[in-house]
Amino acid sequence: MTASTLLRSLLLLPALVGAATLSAARSATAQPTRPDSAAVLLAAAEDFANRGADDMAEALYRHILERFPGTAAAESARTRLEDVSSRESPAGGEVELKMWSTIYGLYNGGALIPTALGSTRSEAVGVGLLLGGPAGFLAGLKLTQSRPYSAGQARAITWGATWGTFQGFQWADLLDVGEDRYGSPSDEAIATSMIIGGAVGLAGGAIAARRDITPGTATSAMMGSLWGTWFGVASSIIMDLDGDRAVAAMMLAGNAGLIGGALAGSRVPLSRGRTRLISVGGLIGTFAGVGGVLIGQADSEKVMVGIPLVTGIAGLALGAAATRDRDWPDTSEDAEAAAPLPAPGSLLNWSEGKWALSTPLPTPVLEPTPRNDGREGLVWRVPLLKVRF
Repeated sequence: MTASTLLRSLLLLPALVGAATLSAARSATAQPTRPDSAAVLLAAAEDFANRGADDMAEALYRHILERFPGTAAAESARTRLEDVSSRESPAGGEVELKMWSTIYGLYNGGALIPTALGSTRSEAVGVGLLLGGPAGFLAGLKLTQSRPYSAGQARAITWGATWGTFQGFQWADLLDVGEDRYGSPSDEAIATSMIIGGAVGLAGGAIAARRDITPGTATSAMMGSLWGTWFGVASSIIMDLDGDRAVAAMMLAGNAGLIGGALAGSRVPLSRGRTRLISVGGLIGTFAGVGGVLIGQADSEKVMVGIPLVTGIAGLALGAAATRDRDWPDTSEDAEAAAPLPAPGSLLNWSEGKWALSTPLPTPVLEPTPRNDGREGLVWRVPLLKVRF
């Protein structure tokens, strides 16, 4: 040890002793409680967020949720974590808007517009596909260049147009527009109504997207509309509704589910992950009811529909109760889409003692043909469960 090093050690020794003494005195006089520690961390996270350091704020929010559950600071951190996640990628909906607009352009150009014009020739469909895809992509690109869209705002636009297209089909059936010689709406009238409905839904979604919409709220509205439609179909069968009354019941229930889901997602609030898991609970309950009907060999149509309806509602309720004390922060879907080669996902994934929900990705596999002639055919597998030990 050199003389200079020894001199520095002697000079630092009084400072270290003083710091240790002060720390011991503080710990002896006032031990911080869990709520106090969580509150201090929450204040630090808010300071980072105000300074624009969202990554540091997110890390602290997650730490509070993991280490101090049940405290008031944890509840505040849960809400603010979603805000920070949405701010991390102000253009979090760009990928979804571009992908959806391309698919929407292909569908309108290759199917709806030729049908509405009364042309079913392959040349018309081919021209529609050639023009519809690029036109849809350019429209989505122009839309995302005009302003940044969050994942929730993008979902409001895409589902608004999709739901409007479906509503247009129902309105054509309900109003019997353009009846053919058999008394049913003509294909031209149905396609025209779907185009108009999609345009109205697109405009409505764009107006709604002017406000800040979380991904959880948008997903909750989408799931609510789907579950509402199923409830309307099942209720019309149980109440012996047919024809226009059945279509009206399905439309009313679907729109009620859309509004109810949007309100639930914004008032609770619900994250995208929790909303999906609640729907998974409903699916499990519904198909459990279907299984019970098949085992019991029910011969009544009302029983065949009523039991899955009741078990599905029970599954939704159990899913909401089981995830009541847990939530998953929403993250940008662009981060997932930007990955170079994402691994095929399953509907349910278990790893390191935790369950996760993701979109199942079909995987192409070569398998021998059923005739066992030595040839192999392409088969698409959709994984439902992945367990990693």
